[in-house]
Amino acid sequence: MLSYASKRVLIGFLTLLAASVVVFAVLEVVPGDPARLMLGMNATEDAVRTLQEQMGLNQPLITRYLSWLGGLLSGDLGRSYTYSVPVIDLITERVAVSLPLALISLALSTLIAIPVGLFSAARRGSLSDTATMGVAQVGVAIPNFWFALLLVYVFAVTLRLVPAGGFPGWHAGLWPGLKSLILPSIALALPQAAILARITRSALLDVLGEDYIRTARAKGLSRRKVLYRHALRNALIPVLTILGLQFAFLLAGTIIIENVFYLPGLGRLVFQAITQRDLIVVEGVVMVLVATVILVNLLVDLSYAVVDPRLRSRA
Repeated sequence: MLSYASKRVLIGFLTLLAASVVVFAVLEVVPGDPARLMLGMNATEDAVRTLQEQMGLNQPLITRYLSWLGGLLSGDLGRSYTYSVPVIDLITERVAVSLPLALISLALSTLIAIPVGLFSAARRGSLSDTATMGVAQVGVAIPNFWFALLLVYVFAVTLRLVPAGGFPGWHAGLWPGLKSLILPSIALALPQAAILARITRSALLDVLGEDYIRTARAKGLSRRKVLYRHALRNALIPVLTILGLQFAFLLAGTIIIENVFYLPGLGRLVFQAITQRDLIVVEGVVMVLVATVILVNLLVDLSYAVVDPRLRSRA
């Protein structure tokens, strides 16, 4: 198990290093002078030169990359030109919104999808199976931003049960903060639950056709026990893979939802930084998101070894 984990950690570190090269290079090849882009085309030459010196743009490329990489390793992501505060402070502030939103959405998605997938797989070919997967297909096809607007119209505008948008901050209390995340969480969770339910059903149907399942049934175990004790655990690997991908998407890919609900999260921060040409913030946020995705994938890989002991023996 230790060897297996060590290999995955090394792969994750190398992936993060490669990602840093790609992120730095992509922003370097953006047409135009970054300092002039940030200040605007009407900026004076003195202001442009000053910002170039502050950003280190007058130094060689490799020197700038190593300096930026050293800052990443020490937790210094630079200073935002737009907000005049350290980038790490901006990210910390916005993560307090995006992380709970992603966790709530993932938990809601899992609580819906796993039982639905089990229900559908246990009744393969029946009318209820067809109806359930039909609804799931509709959930996959519906754009989450359209669904978000529909939720706002029904529950915020018409029924007035929850806020239509905005975030009061956790200092206002736990319930006001959670209340403002209810609609965004549902808008994110239901389409993801539809995908996860279909994956769960497919994985379970593959496992239910195995010889050991037939052996368990031949020994007198009920279909319910076989489904929960034997089939579900062996079907978890593809489900865990999708969960890992979904968490990364929910944390990093919520730009549209956060803009619909005016939530001050990471997605909205990236959107604002791009529109304001604050490239330092873009670099910092992207690297934090990349590191998060790599960490989640590492945890998923380790969970594989817990679910399937055969992976530990191969490591």
